[in-house]
Amino acid sequence: MTDASAIKEHMEVIGADGVHVGTVDHVEGDRIKLTKKDSGADIEGATGSHAGHHHYVSLGLVADVEGDKVRLSANADVAVQIFEEEA
Repeated sequence: MTDASAIKEHMEVIGADGVHVGTVDHVEGDRIKLTKKDSGADIEGATGSHAGHHHYVSLGLVADVEGDKVRLSANADVAVQIFEEEA
């Protein structure tokens, strides 16, 4: 698992395919909380209403932290389908 302390606010989260998934708000426990305004709503293949609320990505999906980017092990379209949503 990636060192969560390497993940910082405002880092870009990208899928394994390099497609933008969202922007880090902060790390909360064992998951990354994405900003409300930028959390996967525009990704092709996204289902449901992804706009207007926070989404979370499990740290288990993080493949690497590369500079100012968090790269996931899943492609962007798959990652948005397994987002955890804010209740």
